[in-house]
Amino acid sequence: MSPMNFGERLKQIRTERNLTQPQMSAAIGIEQSYLSKLENDKSQPSAEMFSAIVAALELDAREFLGGINKQALQTSLRHIPEVSQFLNGTVTRRVHDARKWLFSAAAAGALGFALMLAANDGIFSSNMQYKYVSKGVLLKNESDNLFDQFKEIQNLKLAANTISAEEHARLLAAFEADRVRLATVEFPEDRGSVFFENVENGKRKFELINTRHARSPLNRVLQYLGGLLAFCSVLICFVEWRMRKASAAINNELK
Repeated sequence: MSPMNFGERLKQIRTERNLTQPQMSAAIGIEQSYLSKLENDKSQPSAEMFSAIVAALELDAREFLGGINKQALQTSLRHIPEVSQFLNGTVTRRVHDARKWLFSAAAAGALGFALMLAANDGIFSSNMQYKYVSKGVLLKNESDNLFDQFKEIQNLKLAANTISAEEHARLLAAFEADRVRLATVEFPEDRGSVFFENVENGKRKFELINTRHARSPLNRVLQYLGGLLAFCSVLICFVEWRMRKASAAINNELK
């Protein structure tokens, strides 16, 4: 419903309460003819009369004035203290709301920027993938470097003629068939160049073979969320700017 003049608002309330002009004028304590002039905007109430009207109607002044257009309040009703307080309060609320929007924009922008930095630096979830390989299971009391040194040891034996070429080939083939069981794992965190993992009948030695950049799903979400918040902060600033212009216009009208 569009804002009304004082008379239209007064008549609306009377109609909503199913009161006749004689009944309402009697409740306020004025002549019916004067009420008719008020409803037709042929007369404007004094400050005392306005107070008597809202008291008789058992209404809060702000509730009554909320339905009246601002131009009518500023021109014909500004002499009423309640109207001045209502208009000033409207401006104050607008300014207060504008500040809240501005603080919200700053908070959204700061949070968005922090989330994007966190996603980029991998603070909450690593953006790296570390690939490790294990050549096989090391049995109890076996050297940690067995799989790296076995072939070298057999080559030394062959060179020293302690084993034949046929036995050398057989030993290497048997070792390859029976002991070499490659296992590859990847982790988002760095476990060092070497780490060990206990398994059935022994342990595995895992060695780092590759490191690559791979943004985690969590960081993708944080990146998009941070960008969205940054965009919202700009949007909030634009809305706040528009509200500030509106508040300035209201202040100028009130002067």
